[in-house]
Amino acid sequence: MNLDALKTTAKLDVRGKRVLVRCDLNVPVADGKVSDATRLERVIPGLRDLATRGARVIVLSHFGRPKGADANLSLKPIADAMAKSLGKPVMFGADCIGDAAQSVVAAMHDGDVALLENLRFHQGEEKNDAAFAAELAKLGDFYVNDAFSCAHRAHASTEGVTHLLPSYAGPLMMEEISALRAALDKPQRPTAAVVGGAKVSTKIPVLMHLMEKVDKLIIGGGMANTFLQAKGVAVGKSLAEPDFHKTALEIMAAAASKGCEIVLPVDGVVAREFKAGAASEVVDINACPAHSMILDVGPKSVAHLMQVIAGCKTLLWNGPLGAFEIAPFGTGTFALAKAAADMTKAGKLVSVAGGGDTVAALNAAGAAESFTYVSTAGGAFLEWLEGRELPGVAALTRG
Repeated sequence: MNLDALKTTAKLDVRGKRVLVRCDLNVPVADGKVSDATRLERVIPGLRDLATRGARVIVLSHFGRPKGADANLSLKPIADAMAKSLGKPVMFGADCIGDAAQSVVAAMHDGDVALLENLRFHQGEEKNDAAFAAELAKLGDFYVNDAFSCAHRAHASTEGVTHLLPSYAGPLMMEEISALRAALDKPQRPTAAVVGGAKVSTKIPVLMHLMEKVDKLIIGGGMANTFLQAKGVAVGKSLAEPDFHKTALEIMAAAASKGCEIVLPVDGVVAREFKAGAASEVVDINACPAHSMILDVGPKSVAHLMQVIAGCKTLLWNGPLGAFEIAPFGTGTFALAKAAADMTKAGKLVSVAGGGDTVAALNAAGAAESFTYVSTAGGAFLEWLEGRELPGVAALTRG
């Protein structure tokens, strides 16, 4: 992908123009109301900018995984939340194509904002059906993709429509890409990456790609147990994947050959039970009792990891160091997150994080707001870390 070819609407005259904006409004809704508006709040500045410049802003989004039209997965509650965030009315279309959509768009005036019904009520969306894409394209003069979190999918609203309308990257899309490029493509060195999570098997492509990009690769969570076990360390009843010992050894050998240091825990917090408040103790990583599980990194590991990132200028973070959702097993993750946040605030570190568990952990640590950038994307963020081309981004780089 030639990312330098991405265009924005910054210098485009949009007054009186119908601008289709693909957003990701797949937000939590409880009792008919949005319960976490983080994703919604992030697209509001881009929508407000277009509306202020006189565009007729037509928002497209999916919501959930419906099998056809489903009133429980309507975007109508989100239109109400969007209106509140924008501070102005948001028109709602009972469908995203056909007469219902066209009548709403026809009634719009310059500066108006409309949200159309769930794209996935139509099978043509996920199938990237050309006829469905053409129906969407009829509604607009320009197309803007501001949904990086959906850019790993070649759907009608992320890829198909770009063949039919002049297409641009929205401000949130540009923010996400710029942050990832700063961390991976043109980083300030030395660089480190924290990769955690439960299973090595789900992160092999990420590890293989990152070892080419970073100087230090910190491995935590259940993944670390598989690496330790592959090195002959007994991990008791800890979550591990013995079938991936060979892969772990290959990753360590490949990293060493590329000058990338893999950093594993030197001590751990262990418990016999995986539950809140379970009795726990700190042990050397080589002394995990046979009946216990490693559920967090220990204080010596945290101190060493703080030293590692203190010697770096760029940090990429994807995945927790332990079972942070259950006390007291978030201590290691929270301590390192706060240290990274403090370094960032002091101007000593560029810190970029992403992935659902990662965002939750950083929020729980009170560190998210101090990171340079925290991505709301899940699968797209992970695929970017794997070095894969994202169809929704590639589509915007065509001439």
